[in-house]
Amino acid sequence: MAEAVRVLIADDQALVRGSFRLLVDSTPGLEAIGEAGDGAAAVELARELRPHVVLMDLRMPVMDGIAATRQICADETMTGVRVLVLTMFDMDDYVYPALQAGASGFMLKDASPSDLVNGIRIIATGESVLAPTVTRRLIANFARPGDAPRPESRLVGLTRREQEVLVLIANGLSNAEISERLVISLPTVKTHVSSLLAKLRARDRAQLVIIAYESGLAERGMPA
Repeated sequence: MAEAVRVLIADDQALVRGSFRLLVDSTPGLEAIGEAGDGAAAVELARELRPHVVLMDLRMPVMDGIAATRQICADETMTGVRVLVLTMFDMDDYVYPALQAGASGFMLKDASPSDLVNGIRIIATGESVLAPTVTRRLIANFARPGDAPRPESRLVGLTRREQEVLVLIANGLSNAEISERLVISLPTVKTHVSSLLAKLRARDRAQLVIIAYESGLAERGMPA
């Protein structure tokens, strides 16, 4: 991005906020523009300051990170604001609802500084940050049959190739890896991904992963 990535930090622990702010402000191309100690304050500041990325703690007073994420992602005036949720545990039962609410990815709080910085930059470009092995395990535990708000009928308009691409996205493959697996060009993969986002009305790749699991497509695997 030509301009600095504007980051809002939401965490109920002042020491954690301060640590993240120091990391962000000491990294070229990143700028910490505000701090919030609870979810309600995070929503208010996101609306006022329009950050590119919100680092969102999940367990906060007044309003938790799930509700705050849902409000930010549902607000049409904040379409450019993306949420990266942070958690202490890879099986935190708050993470899956946060992804459903519109978060573009999640990372563990004990991630290395370089990984966190990289995650912020990726989210700011409109991509998603999802650790493939953790994501598959997480969603398999929480996306149980009967719970899905997006039925299999959502997939009716997809071509066979689009379904193949969606399965591979759900398995954590990058565009380059999908290109190699399906023996198609990288621009073709990007076209399929764009089509999936439009047809499924998904905000980003994180939402495509959710849809693939909730529809059962990820479990069934590649279409015959």
